[in-house]
Amino acid sequence: MRGALFGPVQSPAMRRGVVAVLASAALLLSAACSGDGDGGSSGQPAGSPSASGDSAPPASPSRSAGLPPAEGSAKVVSTLTEGLKSPWGLAALPGGDLLVSSRDEGTVHRIDGESGKQTLLGSVPGVAPAGEGGLLGLAVSSTFGADQLVYAYFTTTSDNRIVRMSYDEKRPAGQQLGAPDTILRGIPKGSIHNGGRIAFGPDKMLYAGTGETGDTGLAQDKESLAGKILRMTPDGEPVHGNPEADSVVYSYGHRNVQGLAWDAQKRLWAAEFGQNTWDELNLIEPGGNYGWPEVEGREGEDGFIDPVAQWKTSEASPSGIAYAEGSIWMAGLRGERLWRIPLSGEKAEEPSADPQSFLDEKHGRLRTVVSAGGDRLWLVTSNTDGRGTQKPGDDRILQVEVR
Repeated sequence: MRGALFGPVQSPAMRRGVVAVLASAALLLSAACSGDGDGGSSGQPAGSPSASGDSAPPASPSRSAGLPPAEGSAKVVSTLTEGLKSPWGLAALPGGDLLVSSRDEGTVHRIDGESGKQTLLGSVPGVAPAGEGGLLGLAVSSTFGADQLVYAYFTTTSDNRIVRMSYDEKRPAGQQLGAPDTILRGIPKGSIHNGGRIAFGPDKMLYAGTGETGDTGLAQDKESLAGKILRMTPDGEPVHGNPEADSVVYSYGHRNVQGLAWDAQKRLWAAEFGQNTWDELNLIEPGGNYGWPEVEGREGEDGFIDPVAQWKTSEASPSGIAYAEGSIWMAGLRGERLWRIPLSGEKAEEPSADPQSFLDEKHGRLRTVVSAGGDRLWLVTSNTDGRGTQKPGDDRILQVEVR
């Protein structure tokens, strides 16, 4: 089907004001599949449905700051901690410490934001790591000071699900996480393409990126939670203002979403793994159809929303993204580099300058990137997940200064 299932979608012609040929996408197509890691297999868009109260999608305010510089920079200024095993999710606590998940070990550690000291908080029961599945994304409640809740996305023997756990640092180390309370279950699982990123938006709602598990048709099936971006209340319920009142599905037609971030205008951006041709950065519209598996990359077909930027799969395989200093910063797994996509602030369809890459092949595979405030990012390497080339000290959390 070529039409949008949730109603009108912005015409792709409005999206094709992108830079004519991105430096990173002007080369011949790659034949390698961009899976999770591959070598082998804050925000709201314009046009949000009307809603009221805290559950309403945030509006798009007018542009506040000038354009980011055409030429940026990114340099590692310190290594916060090392020796992490298959790190995946990263979430900042009030005060500056970090929580990091281990995909394969099913554990959560607290990392001191100054010294890098690691403290085991506990294991998450029910995690069944295999392939690209395991303990994936983490998020801290938007009201953490009051409820002390930590959210996690993980793979079980039967599905992917989202849970929340109370965190009590007064308990002994290794026992500081309470029993998981499942808020959403039934997200299809697979050996590949499990998605897994979760984040609270400016509207205090919880968003999740999912994958289509390799069953490509699920991405276009609005009854399935696979190949989607989901939007839900902190209790896991559909939000008033979602495209369909009884559904947590927010957008569809995605292959494997592992990056979610909001810019200064509160617009939601998502990074997505392509297959043989193009990885994507998309500006997310509620109810939007992003084309997979009918299209990959910018094809300008009616009913589908084209990406704002695209890359050869060998140069990206994008996982986490973050917003800082007027740009989206995108971590590349197979590409082993950090991409900068400067945003114009006025035309969402058009970056203000060509994307640039930094740290190329200096730290191996890059999994997750999180804003550390101002001109700083936290960047997580991913060389111990079975697909990278592990070096002494891997894996690490790096502090990066950007412009």
